[in-house]
Formats: sequence, C-alpha cells, structure tokens
Amino acid sequence: MDDRLLDIKDLVIEADIHGKWAPIINGLSMSLKRGEIIGLIGESGAGKSTFGLAAMAYTKPGCRIVSGSIRLNGVELVGMPDAELRKIRGNNVAYVAQSAAASFNPAHTLSEQFAESPVQHGKMSMPEARKLSVELFRQLDLPDPEHIGERYPHQVSGGQLQRAMTAMALGSDPDIIIFDEPTTALDVTTQIEVLGAIKEAVKARNVAAIYISHDLAVVAQMADTIMVLRHGNLVEEGDARSMLANPREDYTRRLLNVRSLRDPRTDHDDENIQLRIENVTARYSRAPVDVLSDININIVKGKTVALVGESGSGKSTLARVITGLLPPSRGRVVFQGRELAPALKMRSKKDLQSIQIIFQMADVAMNPRQKIKEIIGRPLEFYLGMKGRKRDERVLELLRQIEIPEAYAERYPAQLSGGEKQRICIARALAAGPDLIICDEVTSALDQLVAEGILDLLLNLQKDLNVSYLFITHDLATVKSIADEIVVMYQGKVVEQGPKAKILAPPHAPYTELLLSSVPEMNPDWLDDLVDRRKRGEAITAQGVASQFNPD
Repeated sequence: MDDRLLDIKDLVIEADIHGKWAPIINGLSMSLKRGEIIGLIGESGAGKSTFGLAAMAYTKPGCRIVSGSIRLNGVELVGMPDAELRKIRGNNVAYVAQSAAASFNPAHTLSEQFAESPVQHGKMSMPEARKLSVELFRQLDLPDPEHIGERYPHQVSGGQLQRAMTAMALGSDPDIIIFDEPTTALDVTTQIEVLGAIKEAVKARNVAAIYISHDLAVVAQMADTIMVLRHGNLVEEGDARSMLANPREDYTRRLLNVRSLRDPRTDHDDENIQLRIENVTARYSRAPVDVLSDININIVKGKTVALVGESGSGKSTLARVITGLLPPSRGRVVFQGRELAPALKMRSKKDLQSIQIIFQMADVAMNPRQKIKEIIGRPLEFYLGMKGRKRDERVLELLRQIEIPEAYAERYPAQLSGGEKQRICIARALAAGPDLIICDEVTSALDQLVAEGILDLLLNLQKDLNVSYLFITHDLATVKSIADEIVVMYQGKVVEQGPKAKILAPPHAPYTELLLSSVPEMNPDWLDDLVDRRKRGEAITAQGVASQFNPD
C-alpha cells in the first residue's frame, strides 16, 4: 500500500522582480509519507517558505507556479480551482507561520480564531472546538489554558501567541502541517516544550510535517529527512542522522559549523557608564502585579549587556521602560549622567536619537506602504536633517553595511524575506547615529549564516563607533558571541548578573542552568534524551525552577 501523502515533482515557481518573471524554485521535488517529518534548511532567500507553501499549491502575491506536479493523497493540486483548494487549505494541510503577531486578527479572541477552521470545515461544533482548544493549549504549555483563549492577541506574549498558532494548526487534525520557523520567537526553554509537543503530536496522530527552519540543530531534533536549499536549488538531501554525521556539500558543512560562534571577548572595565537602570519597578495599567521588580543594571559605554530569559520574564518590558514607552512606577533611568524623563512624550529629540530600538517582529515594525529608502531615510531626515542626494547616498551606504543589494531601496517590505526585513530594521536604527541600541531578538528571524554576519556587523560598528548595546535574546550561542555582561531575568526579577565568563562558568544558578541545558545540540537524540531525563528527575525543569521562586 502506498502511504505517500504528498508528491511534488520538478516544481518551478517564478516571482515578479521589477516587472520581469524570474525562477525562485528551480525544479524541486519532494515525497512525504504519513508520520514523516521533512526539514527544509537554508539561509534567508533560499526558497524554504516558498517551497513549503507549495505543499498546498499556494504562492505568495507576485509569485506563480510555472510547471511541475503537486499531488496530495493522489489528487493533483496544480490547476485545481481556487474553491476546491480552499477546502484543502487549513483542513487537509495546515500552516504555522513564522510571525504569529502578523497572522492573528487583533479583533477576535484566541478561542474564536482557533475554532474558525474546524467549524468552517464542518469537523466539529463551536462548543467542541472550544473544548479542544483548551486541551491543545494545555498540551502546548500555555498558561491558564481554560481561560487564555478568552484573551486577544495583544494580551499575550509573542511566544504564547506562536504556541496558540501551533494549537490552531493541530485543531483541524490535518494530514500535513507546514511549520514555518514556528519556534523563532520562542525562548529556549519554551522552545523545548513546543518542539516536544509538535513531535509528539505528529507521532500520535500519524500526520506528516514539513519543518522549515534556519536552525539546523532544531531541525536535527525534528526531521527524518533534511533538504538543504540555496537560491531555489537543492544543495543536498538525505537522512538526518547521516547528513549531520557526514555532510557531503561545503554549504551544509558551513551550516553545521556556524553554531560554534566565536567568543571574542572575556573581560571589560566598569568605567564610563552609559546607562544606569536604578531600582526600576513597573506594571501595565490595570495589571494586578508588577511586571518588573527592583531592576538594577549598568551598561558601559562601548560594551554589550545581554538580557536573557524566557518569554514573559520582562525583557521587552524593560526595553519599553528604557525608551519611555512604559513609565516606571518606581526607580529611574539615567543616561550619560542625566535622568531621563519617564515618558516618551517628555523626552527631547536628542534623547530619542541617542537610544534606538530594533524590534523583534520585523513584519509589524515597518510601514508596508513605504519603500525601503523611505523607511531608512526617515530617521536621517528627522534626526540629522539629511535630504535629497545626501540622504539617498547614506541609505545606500547603510544597505551595503547590512549586506542588502542597493536595488532593494525601491522595494516594499512585502517584497522582502523575513530576514531581509529584520536587516532593514537594523539599518533604520543605525541611521539615527545612536549611542545605545536596544536589540530585541534581532537575530531570531535570521538564518544562522546571516545572523553571524549581523553579529559581525554589530561588533564592527561597536568598535568603530563605540556604541553600546542592550541585547535581548534567548539564544545562548548569541550571548556567548556578543556579550560582555549577562543579566538573567525570571518573572520580572534579575536572578543573576555579572561578566560573561562568570555567568557561563559552572556552577550555575538553577534558572541559568535551565537556559543553558535547553540549547539544542547537533544530535538527533538530544531532545528525546532531555525530555526523558527531565521526566526521571535527572535534569532541571521549568516547573522545578518555578517551584523555587513560588513555593506553596
């Protein structure tokens, strides 16, 4: 009996680039069986998402399928009427997007959006869908699963939103699920729970999955087969274990080696404090408890402080306090010896220019109606008074710095990949010429090779401009590469801080140990072994750490 669910053969997809059609998927093929997971790996622009979406015969605007075959359960999808394809999408084939924040409807609750697909496809009633949502929210370790579905997207964290989207995909009980970077926005500890839940669901339901990622260590935990793509071409394909043990192609070896990021700095001095965060406590309006509690952090001029912690620990909230988006209820922020006004509207233009922020979700951080040259050019005009040719030349210079072709100046955000969008956001922050840049998960949406280039860029700029960074991240490899100081946060409090060498050297504080132990390794058995050890009580768990902070 043929148990193949999906057969893609010799697929060619073109994109409209400046009015000319050019191939972006060059004759790729894929065969997917029940219970099998295929991992798609490659750098930004490799064609991973484009090829993955083709599993449901979908192409993004400006793209088209030119030739090839896509057969799902033996039925040809290429050329199928849109009305028939709509019955398949979300039903037989589900999709988990990279950016949950840009994918949810802000006007509807999580439960309403969860129920939409299974109810519309006639699989269950609304009460049955709500009951299932609670089960899946609990399986994916969302807090208060009985009631979190009553919240709107803006009322949960980015990591929680991504897990809710995974639950939505599972809700229709599809044959195939396309996971497009589903853990990109998650901290390392939450990532373990989500990866484990995804893997368990695929096995338990005997469904197939296409797992798209730039992180080869993550794909190693999930995939049976790995396809390495570059520029729309197949570089290498094979069994996951064999490929990790003995990659044939140089490009695959580069993807494997890039996780061993260098550790360029070991110490620093404590002179020339750029920013002082003194006894800061903060909460959101009408919130019953403080989100930040008595935070004290110093950032030295020309140095990098890495702020590490899981989703909901308060990292991004602290960034909002520093930038004046959320005035603290107690404490103060002192920049270059001056106390900053607590609210953004009370700060001077110079204060605004001196501290810039790069947001995590590039998809929602740019105006989709503006060209790239306008997005980068705006701070040049507003802060530096640049206009005309001088401004345009500086825009092109910034594009070269972030390794984006100059021709992209004429594009709109929708014409860029997720990684390219994030690099544009970095260029926009650099355009103001700031003294301090808050980097909020700036490499989380980038493949590893591009991320390494961005880190090199940030380090070189720091050397040349003596700029300071507050680097918010859950990626411990990034911390090892770029940080001078590490601050570990949990539930709105600083649990450990100090020089990088001290924090990363054992023995570790329990929560720091949890973060370090949750970084995926290039071993296909790593996730299963870690889950087993935690079940046996031989490895620290998130629940164990929580019990130490909240003993009952």
